[in-house]
Amino acid sequence: MNMLMRITPIALAAALTAGCVTSPVVSQNGIAEVKLGQTADFGAAKVTVVKVLEDSRCPARVQCVWAGRVKVAVRIENRDGPRVRELTNEVPIQAGDGGILELLDVRPEKVADRAISNGDYRFTLRYTR
Repeated sequence: MNMLMRITPIALAAALTAGCVTSPVVSQNGIAEVKLGQTADFGAAKVTVVKVLEDSRCPARVQCVWAGRVKVAVRIENRDGPRVRELTNEVPIQAGDGGILELLDVRPEKVADRAISNGDYRFTLRYTR
């Protein structure tokens, strides 16, 4: 019984830290790079990219008449409460509580013969008040 009492706190600590995900760093000018499902804490708002709705960007080394766009669903949590909004690259949205949210960049760049897996996406967001 005594051995079980010593193992349990260690096992509990290991289980609690195993699922930890590091939070993205938010720069002084309100910019953060996040993965799909990762939350950036901008202070006045917490923003999570929850789903890629559209990625119609022109693939690298392909000539296109339109550069395309990326549209994502973002969960915004602030004092107005949580809500899900659509965010498109280069089109800022009102994020509630006086804030503006922008999708500045999406990586990796698109390649003609290969799909991007959800785990590979990186989104550069900017939140300003």
